[in-house]
Amino acid sequence: MAWRKEVFGTLKDGTQVDRYTLVNENGVSASFTNLGGIWLTMVVPDKDGNMEDILLGRDSVEGYMTMKGHLGEIVGRNANRIGNASLAIRGVTYALAVNSGTRNNLHSGPDYYGTRLWDAQVEEGDLGTRITFSLKSPDGDQGYPGNADIAVSYTLTEDNSLRLDYHMTADADTIANFTNHAYFNMAGHSSGSVLDQQVWIDADYYTATDEDSIPTGKLVAVKGTPMDFTTLKAIGRDIGADYEALRFGNGFDHNWALNHKEGRLALAAKAIDPASGRVMEVYTDLPGVQFYTGNALNGAGKDGVVYGPRDGYCFETQFFPDAANRPEFASPILEGGEEYHTTTVYRFTTLS
Repeated sequence: MAWRKEVFGTLKDGTQVDRYTLVNENGVSASFTNLGGIWLTMVVPDKDGNMEDILLGRDSVEGYMTMKGHLGEIVGRNANRIGNASLAIRGVTYALAVNSGTRNNLHSGPDYYGTRLWDAQVEEGDLGTRITFSLKSPDGDQGYPGNADIAVSYTLTEDNSLRLDYHMTADADTIANFTNHAYFNMAGHSSGSVLDQQVWIDADYYTATDEDSIPTGKLVAVKGTPMDFTTLKAIGRDIGADYEALRFGNGFDHNWALNHKEGRLALAAKAIDPASGRVMEVYTDLPGVQFYTGNALNGAGKDGVVYGPRDGYCFETQFFPDAANRPEFASPILEGGEEYHTTTVYRFTTLS
């Protein structure tokens, strides 16, 4: 294993921002920045050994500070949506900012973790080279209670996996529901539409939502609907179907309720690019995954590429959207003094 550190750029106040690159013995590499703990690149081989960066992103600090879409960001304290931009914890109601539609909160914004500098530490572990980004989030930050200590580790392993470990403790009951908002294109980040790429999701149900993408509390069976990914299928096959959930999301932008037992790290999803032969497997111990097909992507990316809608897709592992307000969903509430720890793994292989 090897790693290097270099200057990525500077903030407006002149503060230096660093870029860290991890490389394994197969030549697979992943890079990150202490700005937001953002995952910048993921360079993996195709079936013929050709290396390509399959992660959408930006080239500069300014690009990440001004971009929309959260490309590669660590999202917290709560990923996804909270209805009416408020939640109650132990009988106390907390108001959040409205930044989604006219009444909801999305990804705990607008003061996102992706625009903050995190502390960084690189070390060799049993599984491979690991970089850990840490952040202190004070009581009242983003509207949430409790002083929180947050750490997110990325480990590049010799089997061409990137392992994400999320940790948080707080001194009061609060929310802990983190994800990474990476966008993938298994043909290469500059390859355009992903509609011919294939996806499988181990979920027999998805969470129904209203037109603002807030869950109704109901789980809907995927069988016989365009939401069924229980057998491998092309993303583009059903994305334009006349189906209420797809109209509300302008494509796929929904939470699938995973079949595995919560708390058990298990294979949850898979993506394949038949042309290049690249395969990605997604493992998580969380109950849900938001499969998002980049329906609103629009803007300059790396290497002079302009990204458009459906040029990438996300597998955002998570507690269900609005779970803090839905007692029927697994709870994202972390009790004061307890530890939040969850793991997601993205494993890169090729078709044999």
